[in-house]
Amino acid sequence: MAVVNGKDHAALADVFNKDKARVGWHDETLWFVRQKRDKAAHGIAEWEQLRQTASDIKDHVLSRLSQYLVEFETRAKENGIIVHWAADAEEHNSIVLGLLQKAGVNRMVKSKSMLTEECHLNEFLAKKGIEVIDTDLGERIVQLAEEAPSHIVLPCIHKKKEEIGALFHKHLGTPAGNADPQFLTEAARQHLREKFLTRRVALTGVNFAIAETGEFVVCTNEGNADMGAHLADVHIACMGIEKIIPKREHLGVFLRLLARSATGQPVTTYNSHFKKPRKGAELHVVLVDNGRSRQLARKDFRNSLKCIRCAACFNTCPVYRRSGGHSYHTAIAGPIGSILAPNLDMRQYADLPFASTLCGSCSNVCPVKIDIHDQLYKWRQVLGKEGYVPKSKELGMKGLAMAVNNATMFSVGGKLGRWVMRNTPFVVNNGMNPWFKQREMPEAPKESFREWYAKNRKEG
Repeated sequence: MAVVNGKDHAALADVFNKDKARVGWHDETLWFVRQKRDKAAHGIAEWEQLRQTASDIKDHVLSRLSQYLVEFETRAKENGIIVHWAADAEEHNSIVLGLLQKAGVNRMVKSKSMLTEECHLNEFLAKKGIEVIDTDLGERIVQLAEEAPSHIVLPCIHKKKEEIGALFHKHLGTPAGNADPQFLTEAARQHLREKFLTRRVALTGVNFAIAETGEFVVCTNEGNADMGAHLADVHIACMGIEKIIPKREHLGVFLRLLARSATGQPVTTYNSHFKKPRKGAELHVVLVDNGRSRQLARKDFRNSLKCIRCAACFNTCPVYRRSGGHSYHTAIAGPIGSILAPNLDMRQYADLPFASTLCGSCSNVCPVKIDIHDQLYKWRQVLGKEGYVPKSKELGMKGLAMAVNNATMFSVGGKLGRWVMRNTPFVVNNGMNPWFKQREMPEAPKESFREWYAKNRKEG
């Protein structure tokens, strides 16, 4: 079972849950975003058709991924883009470092990129003496706090405005006690403007790469990716190999789904197309595998590669909303992260597929129709068979399997359990029982359903 400082998801969630007020507004805020998503979706008559079309396009791409990657590389090179291939995070980081060294710089601005979080690029470059400034407001806040993002669209959703004010006072010199969001945003804008104007290299993520034209699209609401890319001499764009779509005409399907699913907006504020380098500048694209080919080969899990990183599954998930993103101890948290992480390391992330109620809400809101809750269930089976679950859970499940497969044992066990709950409730109503920690145990029924059914069937 995975541990972080001795803690797995359940233990880390317990830490988050100690602050009940924070849990409350974290839950309510994310549910508010989920409701905005619903209103935006219901405002389009063809919403389900869009979802099915996007899912079909992604299915098609995954069945011909190598073909489209080669086509993208060919078109991109024709456009003057320099294309790099990285098998894993280590190679990705080395490529970026090499480009920075070639440019002779030790400072860089970066827009939000979950791929670089996945590859731990910031930490890698810091050890090499290179300063990376995250320019997305939420990312900059957590960077100043020396924390990882807790959400892929709302990176600092776990932070209160007063905490952000204290951070800005410490690092940016704003007045102590000022937590006005408009003031703090302006302070961040002034702080970052100097970074944009003085950094010669900018790194961005990629939302969609178009095989037909060799261009890529970056979607932001703050324009920070554009500021970095257009002011720098060298633009490095890093993307997972699954971000390919076949034709430019397909882009409209995904853009109509992305922002509505993420924040309830009709469309992201900036959808910037990069097709060729500016005169005198360099444009690089780094295509990264890092386990994606392995996931593609897993029949039960390849659909997870359809993900367009909207985080709709985060916002609806009752576990994520009440446990916080950092409890997942991986770059991409929430339901989709709990599918992707075990592919990278089963042992380290064996706890995450169990951080779910399997309610299916994540699958219902996914704009590309990933069967998220089914995949979480299937990962549990894989992890159990591979021996990556705690012995206590393994023995418990074996005992349960034995009981439910033996009618006599099942009946006797049920009677014994009801007798204990009625006559010696303290045996189950105590801190040793995980269920009792968060809820009252139910009143034991007088008889089982089997007994009631047998009696009523005879009476009928």
